[in-house]
Amino acid sequence: MAKYEFIESHKNTALPYWTIANMCAWLGVSRSGYYHWRSRPQSATAARREALTARIRYFFDDSEQTYGYRRVHADLVAEGTPVSLELVRQIMAEEQMIACQPRPFRVTTDPDAQAAEAIPDLVQRDFSATAPGQKFVGDITYIQTWQGFMYLATVIDCYSRKVVGFSMADHMRDTLVTQALDNAAATTIIQPHAIFHSDKGAQYSSKNFQAALARHRMRASMGRTGVSLLTG
Repeated sequence: MAKYEFIESHKNTALPYWTIANMCAWLGVSRSGYYHWRSRPQSATAARREALTARIRYFFDDSEQTYGYRRVHADLVAEGTPVSLELVRQIMAEEQMIACQPRPFRVTTDPDAQAAEAIPDLVQRDFSATAPGQKFVGDITYIQTWQGFMYLATVIDCYSRKVVGFSMADHMRDTLVTQALDNAAATTIIQPHAIFHSDKGAQYSSKNFQAALARHRMRASMGRTGVSLLTG
């Protein structure tokens, strides 16, 4: 049921590949099953939504109205209630369940100085490339939302200056940048011994991220901490 709700909530997206047929294939459900679910009596769907709204309201109020839809969704999943993240977001928006205060922003990019200093600067402010997949840069930024701060890690190919990989999360652990790199590797060409350049943030000098670079046959390069993308 949660898979069908996810398809229903995303069926009008502007993304060209998010068709009903593709979403059914991605989620491992049949189109006939989805259309059968949609054709159920409205009362059954309404009853399901009413019950979900009550549980969402319970968890929202239990948090003293500080939980956003992601945390409420996590509580629903933990208690065994199948529901999509998007449906929780929609219901909370419709019922005006808005977290009363965002989580405070805390800078957590203090580098592991010893690990970072061991990584050379292979770029030396030269962000040009003669072909795709030779040289990449990565960085982390944050976006403030009603639910708190979301963190965005990006991977940019210096040849095209396009974002070829990204990931988002509500934390800044090294898994954020590792996932962005893995997503880039899945969608673009990475030449053997390509350079990945970043600042000296702890996420990029971590053992997990360095292992990811080795897995993708890339070389680590680091500039000064806190320097913006494509500026060295």
